[in-house]
Amino acid sequence: MMSDVDWYGPDAATFGDRVSAAREAAGMSPEQLARRLGVKARTLQNWENDLSEPRANKLSMLSGLLNVSMIWLLTGEGEGVNGPAEDSANLGDLREALTELRAIRADMKTLADRAGHLEKHLRKALATEPT
Repeated sequence: MMSDVDWYGPDAATFGDRVSAAREAAGMSPEQLARRLGVKARTLQNWENDLSEPRANKLSMLSGLLNVSMIWLLTGEGEGVNGPAEDSANLGDLREALTELRAIRADMKTLADRAGHLEKHLRKALATEPT
């Protein structure tokens, strides 16, 4: 089941999202990419967190190292990386996580009910205590 979601388009992702996704698709850690670009890891982190953007020469190097177009990095249009795969194994993992989440919510409700009863009991005990 394929969707028509443009994961990295201009309305769905930022420059930093696209840099991060392309870096991961290239199989590089942030430290590896920063070293290859000749920048500090903190600088790359700022790009990926949309706190700053690279100068034109670093943008050109970035697109070359990540094998995506500069236009894609900037706008999400053109040659870039594909969004997450929607295969059956991935959907199975999501269903399993949803089942686990429902169990956690049920446990939380039970614990909240128990806490409520205990609080009520304590308030009642405190109300009958002489001051």
